[in-house]
Amino acid sequence: MAEADNSVFRSQLVERRHRLESAMQSSPETNLGRLLAEVDAALARMEDGTYGICKTCQEPVEAERLMANPLACYCLAHLTGAERDALQRDLDLAMEIQSSLLPSREIATAGFEAYYHYQAAGPVSGDYCDLIPVRNGAPGLLFLAGDVSGKGVAASLLMSNLHAIFRALYSDGMPVRDLVARANHIFCENTMSSFYATLLCGLASDSGHVDICNAGHCPPVLVREAEAITLSATGLPLGLFCDAEYSICRLEMQPEDMLVIYTDGLTEAQNVDDQEYGHERLIKALDGCRGLAPKAVAAACVADLHGFLSGRSLADDLTVMVLKRRVEGNRAG
Repeated sequence: MAEADNSVFRSQLVERRHRLESAMQSSPETNLGRLLAEVDAALARMEDGTYGICKTCQEPVEAERLMANPLACYCLAHLTGAERDALQRDLDLAMEIQSSLLPSREIATAGFEAYYHYQAAGPVSGDYCDLIPVRNGAPGLLFLAGDVSGKGVAASLLMSNLHAIFRALYSDGMPVRDLVARANHIFCENTMSSFYATLLCGLASDSGHVDICNAGHCPPVLVREAEAITLSATGLPLGLFCDAEYSICRLEMQPEDMLVIYTDGLTEAQNVDDQEYGHERLIKALDGCRGLAPKAVAAACVADLHGFLSGRSLADDLTVMVLKRRVEGNRAG
C-alpha cells in the first residue's frame, strides 16, 4: 500500500486509539481492551509493511473496505460466511438510508419544474443530488448535484455528509456562493485530505434569475430554442482548501429554457470499444429534446447513453438532473 494511503489510515487508527484510551479511563469496567489490541495490531502491521494485506491470500485488501473499517485483515473473497452476511446486511441498510436522503424525483415550484435520474453503479452511490424548495420570501428552488471522489461505501458516507451540511446551512436569502464557501469549510475540516467533492449548486428564482456556483463539477448545459450553451466551472472542488472563495454565474432563463446537470458517470462512460460517451454526444442528444418535459429529457439522455454502451454496464455512478423554466400561466408551487 502506498505511503500516502498509509498516512491517512494511520491518522484514523491513532485517533481511534486515543478515544479508546480515554473511554477506558472514564469507564475502566468496560471491555474495550480487545478493540485497543486490534488497533495496536493494525499499527504494528504498518510498521512491518503488512498493513492492508489479506492474512489468507496475501493479496491487498480492497481500499474501499479499509476506508469503511481500517482494522480489516481479510479481503472480501476470504470473509467467513457470517462476515459476508453481516456485510450484506450493512450494505442493504446503507442503500436504504441513502435512498431516504434523496428528494422527490419530480418537483414543480417557483416557475420551474425539475426531474432527476439517479443510478448507483454498485449498492450505494457517491453522487450527491438534492432539490430544496424555497418557501419564505421570494419563491425559489435550490438545486444541487455533486460527485464525491472514490466509489462505494466510503463515497456514500461523504455523500450523506454533504447532504447534512447543505440541509443544515441553507437559509432563505443566503447567496449561493456564501453557502458553497461555508459548506466547503466544514467539509474540508471534517474530511480526510485524500477526499474531495465536485459540486454544482444553484438557486432558481420565480423571476427566472438563476445563480449557479460550479465547484469543479461537470459543465452544465443551458438548452434554448436555437442553441445549447456550456457553462464552465467557477471554483475549486470542495475539500481541497478550507478558505477557498467561489464566484457565481448568473442566468436569465426564459420560458422553455432548460438546464441539464449531470455527473461524469454520463460523459466519461465507456462502451465496449473503450470510447467515452463525451460532452459532444450529450449536446447532440439534447438537440432533439427541446420542448420536452424534464422527465422525458432525462430519460432521453439515459437511453442514448445505454445505446452507446451497447450492453456494457455502468462503471461509475450516474446522475442526470433537468431544470426547466415553465411557461407563464402554467406554474405550480
